[in-house]
Amino acid sequence: MFHKRLLREFPENRKCVAGIVAAQWVSLLANVTLMFTLAQFVGDLLAAGEKGTSFNSVVMLLTVFAAAFAVRLLAANVADRLSYQASTRVKRRLRERVYEKLMQLKTGYRDTVTTSEAVQVSTEGVDQLEIYFGKYVPQFFYSLLAPLTLFVIVGMMSLKVAVVLLICVPLIPVSIVAVQKFAKRLLAKYWGTYTGLGDIFLENLQGLVTLKIYQADERYAKKMDEEAEKFRKVTMRVLIMQLNSISVMDLVAYGGAAVGILLGVLELRRGQITVAECLFIIMVSAEFFLPLRLLGSFFHIAMNGNAAADKIFRLLDAPVPQDGSVAATNGNEIKFTDVTFGYEDGKRVLSQVNFTVPKRSFIALVGESGCGKSTVASLLMGDNRLSEGSAVDGVSGAENSGSAVDGAPKTENGGSVTIGGVPVTELSGETLYRKVTRVRHDSYLFAGTVFDNLKMGNEDAGIREMEDALRRVDLYDTIMEKGGLRMPVEEKASNLSGGQKQRLALARALLHDSDIYIFDEATSNIDVESENKIMEVVQGLAHNKTVLLISHRLANVVAADRILVLKAGEEGIAECGTHEELMAQKGYYCKLYETQQELERYASGDAGSGKAESMRTDVECMGADAEGMRADVECMGADAEGMRADAKGMGTDAGSRRTVTGGAQRQKEVAV
Repeated sequence: MFHKRLLREFPENRKCVAGIVAAQWVSLLANVTLMFTLAQFVGDLLAAGEKGTSFNSVVMLLTVFAAAFAVRLLAANVADRLSYQASTRVKRRLRERVYEKLMQLKTGYRDTVTTSEAVQVSTEGVDQLEIYFGKYVPQFFYSLLAPLTLFVIVGMMSLKVAVVLLICVPLIPVSIVAVQKFAKRLLAKYWGTYTGLGDIFLENLQGLVTLKIYQADERYAKKMDEEAEKFRKVTMRVLIMQLNSISVMDLVAYGGAAVGILLGVLELRRGQITVAECLFIIMVSAEFFLPLRLLGSFFHIAMNGNAAADKIFRLLDAPVPQDGSVAATNGNEIKFTDVTFGYEDGKRVLSQVNFTVPKRSFIALVGESGCGKSTVASLLMGDNRLSEGSAVDGVSGAENSGSAVDGAPKTENGGSVTIGGVPVTELSGETLYRKVTRVRHDSYLFAGTVFDNLKMGNEDAGIREMEDALRRVDLYDTIMEKGGLRMPVEEKASNLSGGQKQRLALARALLHDSDIYIFDEATSNIDVESENKIMEVVQGLAHNKTVLLISHRLANVVAADRILVLKAGEEGIAECGTHEELMAQKGYYCKLYETQQELERYASGDAGSGKAESMRTDVECMGADAEGMRADVECMGADAEGMRADAKGMGTDAGSRRTVTGGAQRQKEVAV
């Protein structure tokens, strides 16, 4: 009936529980005193007959009634206060621990729990424990104390009646235990279905625009209806179980009280007890069973709380990658030595990768999707760890399509990643995040104001520094026109364009002023103006910072001091050199670059009619289009409405091609 760990985790609540039980017991004694006084008054009244009762007896009854009422009111108030303290302490502590755990797991929490489940257990799941600690646990102990107290009192009048009533009391917990195992399985299924429905709802809500574009919203709505129907059915089963068990408990409780009343009347007929004692037994018989009856009604809530607690503790018990203790490095040089990393056996992402990024240099990392570019960034940020052989950070996208699956054999990982000669795994989290800033294509902006988001980059930044950062990313005028630094930012910065979002994220990164910057597809899916401005800032940073640029669009890496080319399925770095050196080699990089240039000219309407078939072949080999998307031939062409011709028609009838509406930028935003 108890979740033992919950009681162990919150030992300070024992005083509150004891106080609640004591208050309830005092209230019971006050109630018993009132019943006894009333029974004695009625008994005296019947014995006096026509003489009636004295004025003093009436005053005594009223006095006892007022005193009992005051005591019960005070006891209820004390119990409510202690219940509130116990429940709020548990809720606050659990939510703090869940939050701290998620911060320790970083984005790797997705390997342990889904986002919607994390939200559900920390809100509704924790709320279930409010009643558990505030009501159920105190009621459990009071339900043991109350019948024993009444047994002693009634036993002084009639031991036979007291014994019979006490024997009937355990029938209620027996009925509770009878449904406990079934209830536990059913409530576990209930919570599983509930969190699953939450996952589907969140996913559909986040992808609603995509569903509308592809006219798949009706199909996914039907899927959600099916999941909702499953949840409705399991909810109804829980309610049926609760109603049936409550009916059984009511039958036992009121049946036992009826037996006690009947025995009291029989004892009165035999002359074993007085009229006053018989009346007292009649009034108090139900009090034997009501505490356990109330416990039974709390039981189902407690079982639900136990199921929620299991999910909470599963999250809290998840292993956390240990941060290092080194607080400083000897420099900013990045070095990968014999790095091999994969997510599943036979699906290596990196194999024997060796390279060095000197301090204050501009290094670009390029290659087709799935070759491990973002994995390199994740290893450098400590999100993935070589010593663990599995993803600590649930990095999404094609780069990590081989993410670890529960129970699947892991690739044997090895090698070392160092910053300033210190392995990344030995650096403390604070040191690592202070030294390295990663700007992704989906950097998150929080609801609030521009000031709030920029303040995250540097708590000590002043107004002038923030405005300078906005000027560097060419966002100052736009922000000032809309309210300045106090301009509201909606959830996910939905009131900003894609380019404005990314430039604001870049301004925040500039304020962070770290020694090393990683730009992981930072120019994906934004307008040309924003892309050019971001690349201007990136190149400017390279004069006094260490910059690692990851990009599908090779036009952005031309100015890099050195370009590292990764190729899926090959060991090490496939090619390395400046843009001019790699183009002169006429190798893999040259092929990717020329293909992307042809695609961009084609998107602009400049490609010759004889290039379509060769471009189709190149795209199939490249696996990614010119702008950082995986252009598939079926979505690369354009029809009369704009971009719906399939690859087959494009390859065989190049003369029917039409200029893509929107030019190069529109072609850049098409992704598979």
